[in-house]
Amino acid sequence: MQSNQRVTFKQINKLAIPFIIAGIAEPLLSIVDTAVVGNVQINAIEALAAVGIAGSFISAMVWILGQTRAAISAIVAQYVGLKKLDKIGSLPAQIISINVVLSLLLYFVTTFFATEIFQLYNATGSVLEYTVSYYKIRAIGLPFSLFVFSVIGVFTGLQNTFIPMVISITGALVNVGLDFLFVYGLDGYLEPMHVEGAAYASVIAQGIMAIMAFLFFMKKTPFRLVFFTNFHFELKRLLLVSGNLFIRASALNIALYLANSYATDYGKEYIAAQTICFQIWLFFAFFVDGYASVGSIISGKLKGAGAKESLKLLVKDLNKYGVYVAMVLMLFCFLFYQKIGLIFTSDTSVLQVFYAVFWIVVITQPLNAVAFVYDGIFKGLAEAIVLRNTVITATFVGFIPALLLTDYFDLKLIGVWIAFTVWMLFRSGILFVYFRNNVDMILKR
Repeated sequence: MQSNQRVTFKQINKLAIPFIIAGIAEPLLSIVDTAVVGNVQINAIEALAAVGIAGSFISAMVWILGQTRAAISAIVAQYVGLKKLDKIGSLPAQIISINVVLSLLLYFVTTFFATEIFQLYNATGSVLEYTVSYYKIRAIGLPFSLFVFSVIGVFTGLQNTFIPMVISITGALVNVGLDFLFVYGLDGYLEPMHVEGAAYASVIAQGIMAIMAFLFFMKKTPFRLVFFTNFHFELKRLLLVSGNLFIRASALNIALYLANSYATDYGKEYIAAQTICFQIWLFFAFFVDGYASVGSIISGKLKGAGAKESLKLLVKDLNKYGVYVAMVLMLFCFLFYQKIGLIFTSDTSVLQVFYAVFWIVVITQPLNAVAFVYDGIFKGLAEAIVLRNTVITATFVGFIPALLLTDYFDLKLIGVWIAFTVWMLFRSGILFVYFRNNVDMILKR
């Protein structure tokens, strides 16, 4: 690609649209869990709170370990740009094996200490009981999720977003069907399984996605799952990138942990409302992340080709498209403001808290879009140190002081989302300034 050539709108959307569909399928699993569990007849608030707390912890672990997806995607994309894909034949299998081993270790450790872990979230009584029960089942799917994440990273590096879309859609559809069946039961055939039913539905869906990912990997990539070979020379770089993204994700999840911990401490209505708000925020994040993922996919290829002007134009275009999508989501939310809450619960105390804070979730969408686009660009460029330092700064200089200050003034859940807004301001602002001032240096590294 020539250095002054623009990546066209058609080229961007050819990658973005399948990735948007694939991306929203993952949070859709959690949204369906939230909506189905939030409408059970017994202890709905406690069940909703439990799914939110356990789901947040599971997401934290998947995000932390799943950072290898971005690393492998960036490296594969760079070798696509260099036209030397044959040089990394054994690398994907080695990182996949590392991911699966780590996820198994994490499963055994966290399930053993599940009660103690969720007590740190200020969960007590029936909320704690439901949370631990849900988590011990849902965590079985951790190795499946990490395997799927790794394979998707390979495909996105190969500039293929269609197969990740097929895998994600299949998993989402299976999960939705099983959610209703297991949680509510089938009269005369299957007893309602309540919170545990939602967990079983997710595990089965994740298992099916893992099988599909394995088959697609073997048939549609030039790589093979040959684990016991000499360590690939790029494995060190991949692990360094992954390690920095691991630290970044850990700092990111400190913010998420504190948000849920404070919300739980405010009362079960607050953590229930926080669960709804966060699931919607996450859904929108993955929606906008379709364009951010294009940045990750294409920027690595452009770096490999040394196409500076194309990269700058790509960043400009992706920010524009991301903001447009965010504004459409904002309009939709304000048009259906009341109805959205009723999808998740009919409890008036939870809805009152939700409606009081949801507007903040909505108006920050354009800001989030810019942050996510730059996240994608920097991941594709393998600039993990910059991403690490940005989130550490955003969390410890932005989010935590804002949360402590708003808690002091007793703003409760509104304060939590003000802190989230400050957090995203830091993340988007730092990356915007760094890219503008250092693009030449980035391409030379």
